Amino acid sequence: MKLSQFKFNLPNTLLAERPTEERDGSRLMVVNRADGSIEHRTFKDILEYFEDKDQIVVNNTKVFPARIYGNKEKTGAKIEVFLLRELSREQLLWDVLVDPARKIRIGNKLYFGNDETLVAEVIDNTTSRGRTLRFLYDGTYEEFKEVIEELGETPLPKYIKRAADAEDKERYQTIYAKHEGAVAAPTAGLHFSKGLLKKMELKGVGINEVTLHVGLGTFRSIEVEDLTKHKMDSEEIYIPLETVTAINHAKETKRKVCSIGTTTMRAIETSVSTMGMLKPYEGWTNKFIFPPYEFRIANCMVSNFHLPQSSLFMMVCAFGGYDLMFRAYKTAIKEKYRFFSYGDAMLIL
Repeated sequence: MKLSQFKFNLPNTLLAERPTEERDGSRLMVVNRADGSIEHRTFKDILEYFEDKDQIVVNNTKVFPARIYGNKEKTGAKIEVFLLRELSREQLLWDVLVDPARKIRIGNKLYFGNDETLVAEVIDNTTSRGRTLRFLYDGTYEEFKEVIEELGETPLPKYIKRAADAEDKERYQTIYAKHEGAVAAPTAGLHFSKGLLKKMELKGVGINEVTLHVGLGTFRSIEVEDLTKHKMDSEEIYIPLETVTAINHAKETKRKVCSIGTTTMRAIETSVSTMGMLKPYEGWTNKFIFPPYEFRIANCMVSNFHLPQSSLFMMVCAFGGYDLMFRAYKTAIKEKYRFFSYGDAMLIL
């Protein structure tokens, strides 16, 4: 399939700037692949679609405050630094994006904090926008991370024009976030409240965790018409044995296996045996899923409403069916569902 086949008109007014008051109070569109029906519900109603011994799989990655602001030495120019990936814990080396990029060269020093608590030196220009920074810090690694926590901002997506605030620190994080490493939230999971998860457990639904540290590559625009030529950025994943055991048993006993979000789906589809079963895994994935694609693990999926021509929308079309998903998205726009990170959700059965 081609990039142009995933284009649709999305009014900017439907991009969600803030979360709903309650996590599970967002809207839920339920799309049934068997009969093509579309229902309009509230997210907490998702409970009605699961039975005892069904399984959901969630991504327990934790977003860290990846956006920090500094000043360039001598000129004092304000520079935004987006921490992408830690390269060396010992040397405090990080892959970063800088904005404005044209002002930053190898050897430049950047100062962070009102009292210049933190200093970094640019040691490499890896891409047109990317840089490698070495933080010059005398304290322990734990103290360094505390400084980043203090100076950093919740890395809200760029489409949200306002600054991150205290509410975002809590709400741009799933309630089951555990392992720090993501620069963007696995947004389908943001709809689960503690109460809703407890009700699912009481109903006998298994809640299984995988880890995929979401990078900015997930949201990078696709610039090739031929989708086979698009390369996804690699992201670190971990699939534990206990999750594998529960999911494979559910598959064998014909229960629901529901992937909560596209990042979870990418993780579990990365590690599949020749018999079509899930395998434990620790490593990296750059899997790009677009139609046509045969899914081997999940038979049900929860996803937010994604942007036109995004890799996330392509995966949803691969899972839900191209024509049905276009009809569902057209309905979502007509019914004014909220799109993207803080938006509403879709359950594909």
